[in-house]
This record gives sequence, C-alpha cells and structure tokens, in this order.
Amino acid sequence: MRPAALLCWRVGWVLAFIVTCSMALAQEPGVSSLKIKSRVISNFQLGSSETSFGSFEFVGGLDMSSTSDRFGSMSAFHFLDAGHQFLGVTDTGSWYTGRIMRDADGKPAAVEDYRMAPILGGDGLPVDGKRDSDAEGMNVSGQTVTVSFERNHRIAEYRLDLENFASLPNILPLAIPKEELRTNRGIETVAYAPANSPLQGARVAVTEMSLNKAGDIFATVLEGPRKGLFYVQRRDGFDISDGDFLPDGDLLLLERKYSIITGISIRLRRIPGDAIRPGATVDGPMLLEADLSYQIDNMEGLDVWQAADGSTRVSIISDDNFSVVQRNLYLEFRLAE
Repeated sequence: MRPAALLCWRVGWVLAFIVTCSMALAQEPGVSSLKIKSRVISNFQLGSSETSFGSFEFVGGLDMSSTSDRFGSMSAFHFLDAGHQFLGVTDTGSWYTGRIMRDADGKPAAVEDYRMAPILGGDGLPVDGKRDSDAEGMNVSGQTVTVSFERNHRIAEYRLDLENFASLPNILPLAIPKEELRTNRGIETVAYAPANSPLQGARVAVTEMSLNKAGDIFATVLEGPRKGLFYVQRRDGFDISDGDFLPDGDLLLLERKYSIITGISIRLRRIPGDAIRPGATVDGPMLLEADLSYQIDNMEGLDVWQAADGSTRVSIISDDNFSVVQRNLYLEFRLAE
C-alpha cells in the first residue's frame, strides 16, 4: 500500500470510533430494506492470481457498499443454510440479513434481500447508546440466536425471527467475572461446538483482549461436561475478533492486529478442541496470515459452514466502522483437508 493511502487508512481508523458511537445513538425502529452494490473480488492477494493460501483455497469475495448511511459496522455473521441466507449483528445495535447470490461456478456474485432492524432490549425498545448496543459475537443453533455484547458486558439469547426481529433477550449468566472484562475488549466470539465433540454441543465464548495475569485471553465454556473458564495464549500482539468450530471439533479463531506503521493484519489459528477444558491455556497452529497486500480490512466476523458439495467453507466479513477509507468485505475460502 502506498504511503499516502496508508496514512488515510490510519486517520480513518482513528476517526471511526467517533462515527460508530454517533451511529449507535441514532438507532431507527422497524425493519428497513437496503440496496447493496457489490464488486466481485476474484483475487485474494493483490496483483496475484494465486488461489492457495496455507490450508485454504480462495473461492471469491465481495466489496459491498450502499447509499444508506445505516449500512456497515458488521461485527458477526452466520449462514442459515449452505451459503445463501445469512444473519448478522452490527456493533451499533442492529440485526442484518440477506442472501449471497452465486454465479454458475458457485462463487459469490452479489447480495440481495438485505434488511436491517434494531436489536431490542428487555423493555421491547431498541438498545440505545454505544454502551448497550455494542453487539460483537453471534451464532445460531436451531431457533436460538446467541449474541454477546461488550461495554455493558452480557450474553443474550434471542428467538430467530427473520420477519419482524421482535424477539426479546434472555440474559444468560456471565461466566467470565465482570471485573476481568475490559470495556472495549470483551466477549467477541460465541460458537457452538459440534454435538459429537468432547464439548458435546456446548457454547464457547472468547474475549477479544481481556487478559489474565499471565497475559492470556479469557474464554469460557458456557455449559456441558467441560463448563468453566479457560484461556487462549495471546501471541504476537494479535487480538481475537471471532471464531467458530470446524466439523472435527477444533476451534478456528480469527485474529487481528493493528499497527499505526503497517496497518491491519489478520490470521486464522486452529485450536484443538480436545484441549479446551477448565483451567487450560490453549494454543494452536496458524493456518493463514495476511496483511494489507491482500484483500483485507478490519475483519470482524467468521463463519464455518458446509457447502452443498460437502466441502468446509470459511467466510469472514469486515467492519468498516462507517469510515470512508475502510471497506465492507465478504471473503470466502475452502478448507483444504
């Protein structure tokens, strides 16, 4: 990236927090339909047609934009089927849903039927202000949607409602001591383990950068035979922005690091599922690493899903922070095993 472009990116990153907070204060009621413009991303590495990257094959991606000032700030993402209908949350307190349209080769081509609606609080009103609306992690099992929030730290269950988004939250016990959760570095990941794994379908929550005395990241298993706190070893200054379980029961973590000198970097780390148990500090190999010489931005959300051909896919999305120099990206990879 050229120095001038990198400088603009840095300034946009600094200003993004202010803009995001102001958007959270202006939550609109009701369900809104948005028109999304998508530019197809054919190559993951800039200036290269290579498709293999570590353990992954790049399938394709989209650079998304809209004339609506509500579009952006996407922090979590989950497919409800084999790569078409999706649901997500923003860190300004909204649900979003839509469909990925695919070309004849099955590659992402466009986004249609995109809608947004406010996340409701227990009083039936839209969550209000950045402190209460900062949704970061989300996952779905059956008709239950589990969402984590930071600042006002909490984990809540909602009934899946793609029509009216009228479900009210059921607040779960906060398994990580509240005094250990950093204001803007709280629970970033909620993931369901496979039913046939050692965790037996339990939900796992991982923080972004809430650290214990050893400098490792707080995490917890919310239920089941291995319920309790564990820790993820923090490596190389990277923080965790999302995660999901692979079919074999290993936990795939999306990690991110920002440097004012080099900009943003991301990586994917695989944590052995059998290592997750109360009191453990877990670690695992890096499967993919990328910086601004690749088609990345502030990558916030990750979903692992099974395609119709039986392959394991990994999708990641970015949060543009409503910044003019950042992008809303959707990237899709096939796990090569």
